[in-house]
Amino acid sequence: MLDGCVPWPEDVAAKYRAAGYWRGEPLGMLLGRWAEQYGEREALVGADGCSRVTYRALDRWCDRLAAGFAARGIGAGERVLVQLPNTPEFVAVCFALFRLGALPVFALPAHRAAEVGHLLELSGAVAHILPGTGTGYDHVAAAVEARARRARPVQVFVAGEAPAVLPEGFTALADVDGDPVAPADVDASDVAFFLLSGGTTALPKLIPRTHDDYAYQCRVTAGICGLDADSVYLAVLPAEFNFPFGCPGILGTLHAGGRVVFALSPQPEECFALIEREHVTFTSVIPTIVHLWLAAAAQGHGRDLGSLQLLQVGSAKLHEELAARIGPELGVRLQQVFGMAEGLLTFTRDDDPADVVLRTQGRPVSEADEIRVADPDGRPVPRGETGELLTRGPYTLRGYYRAPEHNARAFTEDGFYRSGDLVRLTADGQLVVEGRIKDVVIRGGDKVSATEVEGHLGAHPDVQQAAVVAMPDPVWGEKVCAYIVPAPGRPAPPMAALRRLLRARGLADYKLPDRVEVVDAFPLTGLNKVDKKALAADIAAKTAPTRPTTAGHGPTTDGDTAGGGGSAGGVTAAGGGREEAA
Repeated sequence: MLDGCVPWPEDVAAKYRAAGYWRGEPLGMLLGRWAEQYGEREALVGADGCSRVTYRALDRWCDRLAAGFAARGIGAGERVLVQLPNTPEFVAVCFALFRLGALPVFALPAHRAAEVGHLLELSGAVAHILPGTGTGYDHVAAAVEARARRARPVQVFVAGEAPAVLPEGFTALADVDGDPVAPADVDASDVAFFLLSGGTTALPKLIPRTHDDYAYQCRVTAGICGLDADSVYLAVLPAEFNFPFGCPGILGTLHAGGRVVFALSPQPEECFALIEREHVTFTSVIPTIVHLWLAAAAQGHGRDLGSLQLLQVGSAKLHEELAARIGPELGVRLQQVFGMAEGLLTFTRDDDPADVVLRTQGRPVSEADEIRVADPDGRPVPRGETGELLTRGPYTLRGYYRAPEHNARAFTEDGFYRSGDLVRLTADGQLVVEGRIKDVVIRGGDKVSATEVEGHLGAHPDVQQAAVVAMPDPVWGEKVCAYIVPAPGRPAPPMAALRRLLRARGLADYKLPDRVEVVDAFPLTGLNKVDKKALAADIAAKTAPTRPTTAGHGPTTDGDTAGGGGSAGGVTAAGGGREEAA
């Protein structure tokens, strides 16, 4: 395996091969097989509807791109930073690199100079493929700056509409072409590409995914979702994200002979139009997008969404009140998804009872997935109790790339990955996510799960979305601050009303908001998740000693005093901490 990566133990790998999970099929080879099977069926459709690529044409395109990259010195084992929007070029570039044995390193279009520079250095990339004009950000200028700071400049390829004059060392992707050459001899047990960690650290770590493990992940999830040649997938989230790339997403749809349609924005105006035009049958989104789509549905969007059968929701906790609205208001079947770029995926199933779909995140997609729910000392907790999720399996990594010190904390001696997620298992084995170890407010020694409080706040009819963060306090250490986005056309509820609601729903006083901030919208990360770091920084600035201690807008106390109470104990858990949910 590539130096800097941690392989599965030989006996474990042999077991996965014997069971048929790993079939020794490099990803680049799979596209050729799909082209033979599905021929002139449409494989990819751009957001504009003009870019339409058949399976056979995609196979030829990838062959010629691979030859063009090879002519420019990109070969087996070399890393290439791929930072592209949701377009057919993204798929073509990835498979061209797979055929060379080169390794895509996924970067989000939202990443800027700091993240790009970090990823170039960490990965040792020899090339960078980025978008041209029309994205609202000058990626070319940023690449010039990043390139100038490197001792060894990288080649840069510009996709889409490139500037009329490119800087030295930059090439338009459209000019990368050549007569097909024999593909590299790729070992399917080796690394195919790198996903990014995200969320809990300032800069992402690299997650190596092998040909074997990712091909298996795509096959098994496509089977659970019942994909076939009539399936039409709408890629809403950034394609470099694990959820839309292979859960089953883009690759699972291609495996089944279906069609992938790309959206450039998660906004309902664009996505609903694409669903209507392309007869989309399923898509995958996060709760933030669900809020947007439900608001549009309530206002009357005027689009025919009748083709949409399945809505996968994951990447963050989907609270029951929001989950219950999806079927009636969008007319689709909900599938809850929990997962991580590092590996483990759990899905609810089509035949699950309604309460399982609404209240749980399902069960593992593979019978070979192993799960432990552990206390802070790593001991299993009784079923039904909350603890940290530890996992290992045929598509869960054994170590981050070039991160030996972190790996020593993030993995047990027997290879279980410490996810940092707080979960419990129901009596029938369904997983329920209760929050993150680090997404906790420690209020005078009592530990308050932000996820729990957010779910209850969302039950108020005047609250569209809630996010809870820690607010610094000289006496309590931290207090509970709730950021609220009011429901469209509704006034923000006063804090006293919110506290009464939470008490009525059985929450202890120490979990109630000490302060409420009302905002029009939440700041989002590059993955369209709520950016809690930004919210925490905002409230820290507002409550700093030199600043007023009452909210600049929205209610704060409203005559209702905060409760302390509770024990000074509470449960915490140690470990590496999962970096990104699927």
